[in-house]
Amino acid sequence: MIPREILKKIRQIELRTTRLVSETMGGQYHSVFKGQGMNFEEVREYQPGDEVRSIDWNVTARMNHPFVKKFVEERELTLMLVVDLSGSGLFGSRDQSKRELAAELGSVLAFSAIRNNDKVGLILFTEEVEKYIPPKKGRRHVLRVIREILCFQPAQRGTNFGKALDALNRLARRHAIAVIISDFLFERRPAAEGDGQRAGGYLLSPTLGPRTLPALRQANRRHDVIAIHVVDRFELALPALGRLVFTDAETGEMIEINTHDARKRRAFADRREKHQAELMRVLRSANIDAIEVRTGEPYAAALGQFFETREKRRRRG
Repeated sequence: MIPREILKKIRQIELRTTRLVSETMGGQYHSVFKGQGMNFEEVREYQPGDEVRSIDWNVTARMNHPFVKKFVEERELTLMLVVDLSGSGLFGSRDQSKRELAAELGSVLAFSAIRNNDKVGLILFTEEVEKYIPPKKGRRHVLRVIREILCFQPAQRGTNFGKALDALNRLARRHAIAVIISDFLFERRPAAEGDGQRAGGYLLSPTLGPRTLPALRQANRRHDVIAIHVVDRFELALPALGRLVFTDAETGEMIEINTHDARKRRAFADRREKHQAELMRVLRSANIDAIEVRTGEPYAAALGQFFETREKRRRRG
C-alpha cells in the first residue's frame, strides 16, 4: 500500500510535468530525438514538388503515369533513465531535495517519450545497480517509474558509475537515449599509502574519474548519453551561519566547520569550482552533453536551451 502523501506527491509531479510536456517539451523532444531509419508506408500518385528520386519506376511503368514511394520515420525509440540514488541525493536546502528534483526531471522526459510512442526504462544505482525496470510504454508505467525514483530504498549509500554504465550497456541492447541524472558528487575508494587527499582512510576522487571515462565513452558510442547534473545552492557556496556540523550522507563521516570564517568558505567554493570544471572536462572528453539544474529553481529554461542547442546541431549536421 502506497502512503497517501506519496501518492499526492506523485500526482503533483504528474500535473506539473504533463503541462510542461504539452506546452513545449513534447514537441522539442520529438524534433531532437529521431528514430534510426525510414519505413516504407505506401505508393501514391506523383504530385508537383515530390522528390524525383522517390519515383517508383516499376509501378509507374505498369500504371503509365508516375507514382512515388512514401516513407515514414522509424519513430520508436527507448529512453533509459539512469538515476543516482546515493545518500547525497536526499539533501536539499529549500523545499525540494535533489532526489525529488530527479523524479520531476525523469517525469518530464518520460512523459515526453510516451507522448511520442517511445518506451521508457529505469536503472537505479548506488554502489551497485539497485533496481532495473525494463522499457515499456504507457502512463501507468511512467507513474511507476516516478514512484520508484521517489520512494525506492537503496541498500547502499555510495556511488559507482562504472557499474551503472556496465548495466546500461548490458541491458539496453539497441540504441537508446540514456539520461544519467545525478549530483555527480565525490565517491570514495580506499586510499593507498602515499595518496594525497585523505579523509578517514579514504581518498577523495571525482565520481567521473579516469577509471570511469572509458565506460562513458563506450556507452556514448552505443547510445545517446546525456548527463543531467542536479545541484543545490549550498553545495556550491557555504552560507555564513556560524559553526555547523556536517554529516556525509554516503559515509556517515562528521565534520565541524565555522562558516563565519571567510577563508573556509572561499576554500570550499574553490574546491567545488575545481570539481565542476573537472566534471565538465570529463563529460566533454566523452562527447556527452550536460545540463545543470538546481533544487528549488525552475528547470524548464535549462531543458529548453538543451533541446534548442541539439536542434541547431542536428540541422547543421
